[in-house]
Amino acid sequence: MVSKLISRGVFALVAGCTLQSPALAGGIERGGYNIDLLFDPSSVAIESTATFVMPQRKLKNVTDTIAGDGALNTLGYSSSVEETEDYWSPRIGAKAGFEGFDCLADYSQPYGAHTNPGAGWAGANQNIETKINSDSYALTCSYKFDAGPGDLRVIAGGNYLQMDGFKERLVAAPGALTGTGVGRLDLEGDGWGWRAGLAYEIPEYAFRASLMYYSQIKLKEVTGEVDLTTLSPALGGVIAGAGTVIPVEGSTAMPEAIELKLQSGIAPDWLAFGSVKWTDWSVLQRIPFYNASGVEVTALELGYRDGWTVTGGVGHKFNEQWSGAVSLTWDRGTSQGFGTLTDTWTVGAGVAYSPNKNVEIRLAGVLGILTGGSSSAVTIDGIAAGDEATYRFGDDLVAALSTSLKVKF
Repeated sequence: MVSKLISRGVFALVAGCTLQSPALAGGIERGGYNIDLLFDPSSVAIESTATFVMPQRKLKNVTDTIAGDGALNTLGYSSSVEETEDYWSPRIGAKAGFEGFDCLADYSQPYGAHTNPGAGWAGANQNIETKINSDSYALTCSYKFDAGPGDLRVIAGGNYLQMDGFKERLVAAPGALTGTGVGRLDLEGDGWGWRAGLAYEIPEYAFRASLMYYSQIKLKEVTGEVDLTTLSPALGGVIAGAGTVIPVEGSTAMPEAIELKLQSGIAPDWLAFGSVKWTDWSVLQRIPFYNASGVEVTALELGYRDGWTVTGGVGHKFNEQWSGAVSLTWDRGTSQGFGTLTDTWTVGAGVAYSPNKNVEIRLAGVLGILTGGSSSAVTIDGIAAGDEATYRFGDDLVAALSTSLKVKF
């Protein structure tokens, strides 16, 4: 029989060590949704986590494929560039439980992206800088009751999601009438979602199986503006809205997801764990934005396919203070010939230190490979996308560090 005490170290460590392809999963996922704190056996638990991610995606053999502004390659624009930016991914939650009822309130940044190849590369017509931010405020509750040798837990909750971001790209060659030639799209939107699931736990064997569904979140009113003030109004006949700021509006949705997690004691003070997650990233294809007259001004071209994330690992409790875990994660890339979101393989490792029964400190790290590929023109909903540039990229490294502090009583 595996001691219940394993849950004090290894159970808590699992979430900190896997990091689920540290926010480098397909689409624009960063931290995703995580309700692991809900299962903490303490009456009250507060946890804060910060993850720093360092992707190193480099593009090469870049060729400008828009001839209208002159071939950027022949104008001195670079044919290679580093695309990605480092970023932080925070999470904070508080859980309280009483006689079978548990509730978790948490804040996280489940989605995000930041590419910044700059204005000096030959693909500047496609992207100069893109940044997406998110803020999620969630409440998840459960009720646990006896069922056979263990406990069955029914889980339900909801969350409010706010998102904003911008994209800059070259819309005309720099010059006397065009200034820098850079156009900028700013957007923001929000929506509500819900989650539901079941979990079965047998504490004597450190066993837990959970199945969670996270609903789609519809961002019905995504509003913003297209800023073309760097261009002279004299170009209005060639570039609609040149010299002005154009209010725009559109709609989209963040994807639904299903996640299965398993973990079980396999020997005294040893724990095996794994998870499989499906995310409906294919809901994000081409997102058009319209002016007040209903005319399309611009669009975000994504063309994603569904994502799959698979993780497996093992944890060990060394003594009453120290535990450790290692994991391997595969994430299927969501790009389909356009973009750089290819398959990702990562190895995670971490340690947890508990100086006493009320405090847990965790440190985890990840090292992985962003697999190589290429990007060129594709067709999304019958419209050409990614036709501004072609490029290739090799296998690149990604690294991440995560720290966590939990206080419980």
